[in-house]
Amino acid sequence: MVNVGDRAPDFSLDSDSGKKVGLADFPGKTVVLYFYPKDDTPGCTREAQAFSAGLDAFAEAGAVVLGVSRDSVDRHRKFRDKYDLEVTLLSDPDLVAHNAYGAYGEKTMYGKKVTGTIRSTFIIGPDRKVKHAFSGVKVDGHADAVLALVRGGDAPGAPPAPARREAAKSAAAKSAKAPAKKAAAKAPAKPAAKPR
Repeated sequence: MVNVGDRAPDFSLDSDSGKKVGLADFPGKTVVLYFYPKDDTPGCTREAQAFSAGLDAFAEAGAVVLGVSRDSVDRHRKFRDKYDLEVTLLSDPDLVAHNAYGAYGEKTMYGKKVTGTIRSTFIIGPDRKVKHAFSGVKVDGHADAVLALVRGGDAPGAPPAPARREAAKSAAAKSAKAPAKKAAAKAPAKPAAKPR
């Protein structure tokens, strides 16, 4: 799999608009590139709808969103039209981009090992380096999490948002305990009880 900090492999794939699309078509833009298994399946539909719903927000943050699967351009168009999708869909039947990004291989489905598309997302900066990489993506809430990272402009190698939140909580807890310890140290000792 392509890692954070790596230069993103370029590609040239047919899109649902009928044009060839690659990273070189978006100079100065952040590119959100997501790989998904199949058009018009429940998880893939929810993912495409979520990215489509946030497309204006991604554009405001200087980003474009590209979805990639092995489906044909014709199937992409039917999928797009059926759900009024606005995200650009790219066809990669020969797995050129899938393999370049490590988005195809062995995975577990319903407890069984199978070979197929690994649901993955890559946030690629204007310098064409990978800023964030996700593998084995859970669909619900994913588009919002990706948008938050695009807006935040995190540096390569930065921990994901949940890890940062936990670190912040830990630091806050430590700083809250420190004054309490100081106050306890300054408090006068209680006088010993007088013998009766």
